[in-house]
Amino acid sequence: MASTTDRNKISLRRGWREDGDESVGGKLAKTETSGLESCLDQPMDSSSVHEVINYTPSSLPAKHYDADTTEPISCGLQTLEELLSWQRSEANPFNVAMVPLADREPSLANCPRRTLVSHDMMGGYLDDRFAQGTESEAPYAFYHWQYIDIFNYFTHKMVTIPPAVWTNAAHKHGVVVLGTFITEWTDGATACEAFLNGEEAYRAVADKLVQISHCYGFDGWLINIENRLSVGAVKNTPLFLRYLTDQMHERVSGSMVLWYDSVLENGQLKWQNELNQANRVFFDACDGFFTNYNWTVTSLEGMQAYSGVQGRQADIYVGVDVFARGDVVGGMFETNKALDLIRKHNFSTAIFAPGWVYETQDKREFRNNQDKFWSLLSDFLYVHRPTLHLPFISSFCQGFGKALYWRGQEVKKSWFNLSAQEPQPLYYTEQLEEHGWLKSRGCPEDAWNGGCSLLLEGVIPAALSRVCARVFSLHVPLASKTLVSLIYKPSAGITVSLELKTTDANLCTHSGVQDVSTTSVSPLALGESHQLVRQFSQICGQWNPDGWTVRCSQLELRGCALREVCVNVQRDGEPQDTPFSCRVGEIMVLDVASLLLPPEMVQGVCIYDVVWLRGAGASSSSCLHLNATLRWRYPAQLVRHFRVYWRRLRGPDPRIPPGQLALVGRAYSTLFRVTELEVAEPPGLLELVVEPVSREGFLVPESHWGRRSLSYTEEQTAAV
Repeated sequence: MASTTDRNKISLRRGWREDGDESVGGKLAKTETSGLESCLDQPMDSSSVHEVINYTPSSLPAKHYDADTTEPISCGLQTLEELLSWQRSEANPFNVAMVPLADREPSLANCPRRTLVSHDMMGGYLDDRFAQGTESEAPYAFYHWQYIDIFNYFTHKMVTIPPAVWTNAAHKHGVVVLGTFITEWTDGATACEAFLNGEEAYRAVADKLVQISHCYGFDGWLINIENRLSVGAVKNTPLFLRYLTDQMHERVSGSMVLWYDSVLENGQLKWQNELNQANRVFFDACDGFFTNYNWTVTSLEGMQAYSGVQGRQADIYVGVDVFARGDVVGGMFETNKALDLIRKHNFSTAIFAPGWVYETQDKREFRNNQDKFWSLLSDFLYVHRPTLHLPFISSFCQGFGKALYWRGQEVKKSWFNLSAQEPQPLYYTEQLEEHGWLKSRGCPEDAWNGGCSLLLEGVIPAALSRVCARVFSLHVPLASKTLVSLIYKPSAGITVSLELKTTDANLCTHSGVQDVSTTSVSPLALGESHQLVRQFSQICGQWNPDGWTVRCSQLELRGCALREVCVNVQRDGEPQDTPFSCRVGEIMVLDVASLLLPPEMVQGVCIYDVVWLRGAGASSSSCLHLNATLRWRYPAQLVRHFRVYWRRLRGPDPRIPPGQLALVGRAYSTLFRVTELEVAEPPGLLELVVEPVSREGFLVPESHWGRRSLSYTEEQTAAV
């Protein structure tokens, strides 16, 4: 976690001395660093690594690690020189997205009116720059992924590389992620003249952009040239775009390159607020066109009739500035007025800076304002279905919260890490007949796992005996025997049950709003004595539900796919208007056969990039802190996260017994940076331990956890 540290700490760089001389090689991930060389050189036949503390300054790159804490951080590139000198071997391993892009319905290619969100907030790289998350009382987050197709991370750095936490969250929901390449003002013009002066130069820039996208796991680029171009430079710009687009398509599946409405084909900087003959040459060379924001109905009508658009209306993203700067339609809480016009003319849209709801409104009301904003737009947006596989699990975590929960128990206060975001439900308000209504929203006041639960609330009208809340729209092929688990807290006077809508697994749709026919299934709850429930409870370990109800059901269906997950809320008493609330903690759908699968073992734990810090502490005037990177191997698709622990095995006083395991933090990949861990004075021996937490919550035996011990001594010649 990011934290404030004593500026007077002394950074002490490690010196390796290994126990043994056998080394292990093997495939590296996308990012290969010099630190990994140390990792791979560690002998796997020994559980211990030895560390000699010395005073060499840290060699960790300041742009990737906080200078005071060595906490890993995300950043962009400022200059053309930085871009051209970028090397994969020097990339930030902590900013590599670990979640592949999920499929969804309708697919991007088959969606006739798409929605792009361009995230521009206060210069960018705020709380989200901390690759392992941070403590934050009121962070910004986005969770209405079902409504959008493309997410663009925008800053005014020349090369904006999206923080991996955003890419991970978006990819879980099938949303494409774009970085930004921007040039502006005099410096931008100078850079353009340099890289657009010939084929070799523009190909060199394009190749670096492709390499960066591939390395960090995001899906393409928004190209924004906001400065004048010379005749020679503007002539090469479409060639640059076409080469970049072709290379992206070849190297990154599902990728795209978009052009922002700015420069004209004569090199003049003049925003058109539409696609026309003066800027069409750029549109023809890439995947799409993002218009400026000061368009009018006449602009939309002109584009509709323009021959250059025909057959590619979906590739025109009409820009909407939520801050409503200048002469624009809509904006703020009237952004829906702009979308109404855009959709009537059958164009896609690019919603710029929807973080307005966070920047300008009461941050204590952020969730309410964000839900209000997207609710107003919902009539003009598609609800997309991510295509997922069993197990399907969500405890509705939005990647932040007032507290962090595990199985209903609070384990930490305010936190933020979008990599922890789980598949998001549908958030909406629905008016029912007479006085009835239903609302679905995320609530941070209590949760089963993560930072919030799904709160269903409303009034069952007297004319109805129950209401049905649609929670998920998705496509998940089911096993022949499927276990369904529902964890919830109901108010008094209601009965809660699940309703699942299924279809033939071979059927799907890519035609937009049309859907396949479904069959409703209401699985009956199994008793606690049922063999399947006992087996499930045994491998999940001891629970302390503390007011939560845990209900398990079994489905036996063949060749079916899950299309919708609904929660039914039924009145227990006489017909009357009945207020209710139901807090849903988790919904899990899994293959019964998975209960019998043996757990995997964490393998290959190694320690590298060790930095020692010495400074003021709570219990000592000059305590010693360990900072180090851990890496290990484990199938990423099997885990929700990893817990990283440490314990002291031996210190300078042999009379003090070994310590107990203490939690250091959570990892959402097979890489974790230990920071500011206070350890005993040298000589000492400690152990770092990695526990996989399975997606289902099944216990992994401690014998399958990963371990690595580290002994350390201080150089006798060193002076503190």
